[in-house]
Parts: sequence; structure tokens; C-alpha cells
Amino acid sequence: MAVIKYLGHSFFEIALTGLDGAVKNIVIDPWVENPLSPVKLADYKGRRLDYIIITHDHGDHLGNAIELAMETSATIVGIYEIALYSEEKGVKSIGGNIGGSLRIPDLEVILTPATHSSNKGAPVGVVIRGKDITLYHAGDTGLFSEMTLIGELYKPDVAMLPIGGHFTMGVREAVKAVELIKPRIAIPMHYNTFPLIQANPIEFKNMVESRTSTRVVVLKPGETLAYP
Repeated sequence: MAVIKYLGHSFFEIALTGLDGAVKNIVIDPWVENPLSPVKLADYKGRRLDYIIITHDHGDHLGNAIELAMETSATIVGIYEIALYSEEKGVKSIGGNIGGSLRIPDLEVILTPATHSSNKGAPVGVVIRGKDITLYHAGDTGLFSEMTLIGELYKPDVAMLPIGGHFTMGVREAVKAVELIKPRIAIPMHYNTFPLIQANPIEFKNMVESRTSTRVVVLKPGETLAYP
């Protein structure tokens, strides 16, 4: 079983069983200080994190990754240039690029395209495959037709998709993304953190569930989804 906790904006904490059978603790885009976050950096003191996955270097995604890695001894995973930056800051990293699986022994991690911007390397989404679940975190992205290939190749059980518009997909585009990817569950993210990205997750849920077989789970910051 995997447990997915939403912590506001695009920040998730995930516990899943790795390919080696051991539980892995992962965070994605840890902007711990985001306005909706129910946690603080101090809450991670003494905790174990295995990996911190970064989709791009904007402050609301790279966020507090360096401090968190120092506190927990986690390894930062992301595009090559972000990995170099992390090593310069004194933390462990695994850097790769868009393509096939990264050489990580206990998880399958694939960096996928994202249509966005980034100062350090290319922006990405990420597919994470453990023993019992495949996740797709789209990062910050607009809609693109190759999302169909992400669905066909990796068949994600759960897709975490931005719906806030202005900087990323809005509700209309995110609904189409669900149609292309065909996950079992979709979780909206990157909305209502600040006025420019106001969106209605219930509108997203109603549109997706009226058009597809995907179930939408709207998580408030601090809430969790257990899968399956």
C-alpha cells in the first residue's frame, strides 16, 4: 500500500514500497513554507526521508529542498543541473535527464517532459514506480499531446496534475490531460495558493468523472490518500 499526503501547492509526501520490498519515504517539490502548508521544517527533525524529487528550480518547487536534505540526509533527485546545484550546497543528489529510467536501485524514476520554464536545466514531470503503485507528478506544465505516451508507457495509477491556470494547465486543460493519461485516480494540485491561480477543484472533479472512468480525489492540505 502507498500513502500519499498533500501538503499544499505541489508539495507531496509519499510512503510506498520500493522494488526491494522496503518502505521508501519520498517528498516531491517540497515548498514547506507555502502558505497552505500544514507542516514546518522543524517537523522533519529526526525523521527519515529517502528521496526528495524536484521537478524544476522555481522557488515554489525547489522550495526548501536543500534544508530538508540536510536535516534528513535524503538524496535529491532531479534534472542534471539541479543535481549539480544540490551537490554544490553539500547534499547528495542523483541527476538525470528526460528519457529512460534513472539508475536508482530501489525505485524506478523517469523524468518526463513538461512545458514550462526553469533556470537550471529543463522542467520535468516525474513517474515513480514502486512495487505496488505507479505515480505521475506532472510538475508545472501546460497540456501537451505526448501525455498520451506517458499513459500508454507507464500506466500511472495516480496522476497529480496542476489546475490553477496562468502558469500551468487550468481546469479545462487538466481535464483533457486526464483523458490522455487515463489514470485510475487524479489529484489536483497547484491551485489556490495565491490569487493568480484560483481554481475550483470540484469543477475539475465533476468534469473528469462525467467524461472518464478516472476518480478524482480532492485533498485538503494535510489529508492523505491510501492506495489501493
